[in-house]
Amino acid sequence: MAIVSVFLFATYAALGGILLPIQVALISEADKVTNLAVVTTVSFIFTLFAQPIVGAFSDRTRGRLGRRAPWMLIGSSIAAIALLGLGGMKNVLWITVFWVIIQVALNALQGPLSAIVPDRFPRSKRGAASAMVGMGTMIGATLGVVGAGQFANHVGIGYTVFGVCVLLASVLFVVFNRDSSSVSLEVEPFSWKQFAAGFWIKPKENPDFAWAFAARFFFILGYFVISAYNLYILTDYIGLSMKDAALNAGLLAVVGMVPTLISIILAGFWSDKLGRRKIFIYAASVVMVIGLSMPLFMPTLTGMIMMSIFNGFGFGLYMACDTALMTEVLPGGGVSAGKDLGILNVATNIPQAMSPAVAGAIILSFGGYPTLFVFGMVFVVIAALVLIPIKSVR
Repeated sequence: MAIVSVFLFATYAALGGILLPIQVALISEADKVTNLAVVTTVSFIFTLFAQPIVGAFSDRTRGRLGRRAPWMLIGSSIAAIALLGLGGMKNVLWITVFWVIIQVALNALQGPLSAIVPDRFPRSKRGAASAMVGMGTMIGATLGVVGAGQFANHVGIGYTVFGVCVLLASVLFVVFNRDSSSVSLEVEPFSWKQFAAGFWIKPKENPDFAWAFAARFFFILGYFVISAYNLYILTDYIGLSMKDAALNAGLLAVVGMVPTLISIILAGFWSDKLGRRKIFIYAASVVMVIGLSMPLFMPTLTGMIMMSIFNGFGFGLYMACDTALMTEVLPGGGVSAGKDLGILNVATNIPQAMSPAVAGAIILSFGGYPTLFVFGMVFVVIAALVLIPIKSVR
């Protein structure tokens, strides 16, 4: 799971953080902020429920490959094929079409992958499992940004490389980490009405699930409004050239990776030992508020480096315990883990996908990049506050 997460999130980071912004900027430098917001907002609309829908179908999948593997292979294959063509697109319309296909396909891989934690790990070991996934996520995000920087002048080749890598990782996972056959598992008769109704988890009946959804939503929004425009922050706020910004984005990712890995390892295993999850997420919010304030006081590359160090440590604390917490608030003890975790992953997809549009609106309408950092701090704090009412997880 850690290895697949490396390649999946390397692809996310490379595409969304470096390659797509460069491709969009090459079309029109003057309209890059607006065009990037358009592309990502449209993809957000189409990918909103990709993970829970694929997760629900994976819950019902019966075959010798198991429930999750077929969907992981389908998602990674479609993403790889679409990435082969994205680099040749020369206008915003076709970039948007291909970007939508790629995002839906990658979500079709990520949703079933997330369900493997409750499928294969007991509750007492999910902190460690989450830590491994978190390690893969952050290493992948770092390698993705660093690797994408090397393709700043060859965007199409970059898309192809990352597409092939994520497909290869998925195939190797299915081959060498086989899922149990699901042929003999019972499955209820299919009903479109019941299928659609299953995507609404009533907050009154499942309050902890609802609070967990809200907490993840606000935290991810506070984090990604900054990372979504990291390249443009380096050019327009710090004052670097596009080439230097692409290279230094890789530097920031590397600088943030070490504290991230340290905090993931410590928090993941420590949270299992203590049987606590929320305290680590509270600590993550405090650390990230400090990190997000750094560029306000130091609008320099040094300030961005300091932000990366603090945000890396804070996001590591968060990643180590968030997935474990989510698996412990699933309705019915996780009998529909693929669907329910897919719904919770919507709380990642929505803010991550809408963050470029939100960031663009803040930059253009509310005082530029300094306001963006304040917005991030406020929502990270809100995320910590809405965890307080959760009763089933300490």
